[in-house]
Amino acid sequence: MAKAKTQYTCSECGGTTSKWTGQCPACRQWNTMVETVIESAGVNRMSQSHQALAQTAPVLSLNEIEALDVPRFGTGIEEFDRVLGGGLVAGGVVLIGGDPGIGKSTLLLQALANLSHIKSVLYVSGEESGAQIALRAKRLAIDAKEFKLQAEIQLEKILQTLGDLKPQVAVIDSIQTVYSDALTSAPGSVAQVRECAAQLTRVAKQTGITIILVGHVTKEGALAGPRVLEHIVDSVLYFEGDSHSSYRLVRAIKNRFGAVNELGVFAMTEKGLKGVSNPSALFLSQHDNQVPGSCVMVTQEGTRPLLVEIQALVDASHLPNARRLSVGLEQNRLAMLLAVLHRHAGIAAFDQDVFINAVGGVKITEPAADLAVLLAINSSMRNKPLPRGFVVFGEVGLAGEIRPAPRGQERLREATKLGFSIAMIPKANAPKQPIEGMTIIAVDRIDDAFNRLRELQ
Repeated sequence: MAKAKTQYTCSECGGTTSKWTGQCPACRQWNTMVETVIESAGVNRMSQSHQALAQTAPVLSLNEIEALDVPRFGTGIEEFDRVLGGGLVAGGVVLIGGDPGIGKSTLLLQALANLSHIKSVLYVSGEESGAQIALRAKRLAIDAKEFKLQAEIQLEKILQTLGDLKPQVAVIDSIQTVYSDALTSAPGSVAQVRECAAQLTRVAKQTGITIILVGHVTKEGALAGPRVLEHIVDSVLYFEGDSHSSYRLVRAIKNRFGAVNELGVFAMTEKGLKGVSNPSALFLSQHDNQVPGSCVMVTQEGTRPLLVEIQALVDASHLPNARRLSVGLEQNRLAMLLAVLHRHAGIAAFDQDVFINAVGGVKITEPAADLAVLLAINSSMRNKPLPRGFVVFGEVGLAGEIRPAPRGQERLREATKLGFSIAMIPKANAPKQPIEGMTIIAVDRIDDAFNRLRELQ
């Protein structure tokens, strides 16, 4: 028997080479080349594998096309609907990724159970048997009378089931376990994941079935398989948070039908995942007295303002190179802020170890956390706590200026609602009308911010 011909395919971009290389020549990623079998010309591929998603439409002027709002239907889980942009869309394809055991299957099991009372649903499991899922549903006290389940990993059989049952919502758990007979490579390979996702997306667009795909993640936290998987689907959601903690965060990083960077907060209980109505309370430490190195900021996650506590610890370094460590914030930005602190505020930390942490496991990606980080570092260095009820936000530039943050009024209203009484904000975000119960300190330079803070302390 002749040996099957192989090639090396990049697991990130799908690029191919005839020989193994340490770096992908297409996307320049390291250690992503995986050996795959070359499909022979005689393999009977599906006749629809390269068909368009819809019939060819005539060329029209844009103003001739009627702009209609996309109808949505809720899942019965408020936080999940928030991340989706208001609910699921008929014919939409959603990809959910996350670490093993973080709660992807549990959340989808609960959502499908709620939808089964008003929609026809199908849960396709490629990793667990029907008995295992039934046991989980019993533990979660889920009403599964109208819940349809299929344990299958062959794509052709799954497509046949979708055609026969015609469900309105279907879950594929997970896309890495599904394989097509049209390809000879193993399940989970780049070719199989890409082909199966494309076929399921084509079915969703042609029939109007809402399909939710569960995806594995790599050690780096990215979705396993080619990145083209994220381009095929309509929405991409990621589970975040420590699997050892009882809280889970679901973030939307792509959504063709709603806002991106929306955040849903859940608590893992014995009865499954429960939405958290006031997530700001999770990210604030409970101190009897104010402690040095702690500063509360208001961050914006999609349309939701959240109050997060930034903690800083500054200690004398006993190493030739002082350590810079940040958890929940970008480490390179911390080094830049320390340089700004020295140049424009005269506070040097070159011989100090600096540790920064965002409480609660939340990841802050927006630059509006800059001012909170600097004030927390200064508080730790001076061993002086910030005033009680003090909250800040603002971006710090390399010239020492404090830049405005988007949606400043919403941030201030959220802080006032939670009982904060003093806010240090960029001058450009200063409200035109005073806010009852809130003292506003508007600053435009980092040195001005420290001078105003010393007056309060």
